[in-house]
Amino acid sequence: MLRLSVAGFRRLPASLYSQNRPMSASSGQSSSRATVARPLSGVRVLELAGLAPSPFCGMILGDFGADVIRVDRYPHGEQDRLGRGKRSIALNLKTDGGRDALLQLAAKADVLIEPFRPGKMESLGLGPDRLLEKNPALIYARLTGFGQTGSLAPRAGHDLNYIAIAGALSLFGRAGEKPMWPGNLLADFAGGGMLCALGICMALLERTRSGRGQVIDAAMVDGTSYLR
Repeated sequence: MLRLSVAGFRRLPASLYSQNRPMSASSGQSSSRATVARPLSGVRVLELAGLAPSPFCGMILGDFGADVIRVDRYPHGEQDRLGRGKRSIALNLKTDGGRDALLQLAAKADVLIEPFRPGKMESLGLGPDRLLEKNPALIYARLTGFGQTGSLAPRAGHDLNYIAIAGALSLFGRAGEKPMWPGNLLADFAGGGMLCALGICMALLERTRSGRGQVIDAAMVDGTSYLR
């Protein structure tokens, strides 16, 4: 059995996925050497550079074999510790040339991850309607704090806001004392990046039946509520 783990979010040992890895004789499988591929091998992901949740989502996909291309903001680039195994390109999406380059990349991609406030990509002419018109099989993942609709959708926020609204903050701390903020693990990483990666994997699975992509609206408030 090939067992995959993301415990500690460390890169899995290369030997686990080495090509021509021999099968165990005790497994009942043929003793001939076989190729073992990571589950997302061949999946191409465009990750628009953002803060922790979206690069973490991209890193998970990359750890399991996806080819992740991070689109940095030209000319500043990114200094991101969650860039493990990713390639990168710097584009200025406020210019025609930058937008055209992203459209060309998206036309050949399986997944796009965008972390901006609702309406930002539409204002650039890069919303899901246009990109899915160019590439109907694209999985367009939108990762925000409050989702794409509703009264809170346009508002900025932080991990602490999301877990408080979701009712999770009260779970941390001793009785009779103020709650303790558990870092940004719960909303940013678990409820945001990890559940967005799960949604992408499910959309890729569904695409094997329908042949079509879809839009994922991943909200950290919703994800944190789901974890409670």
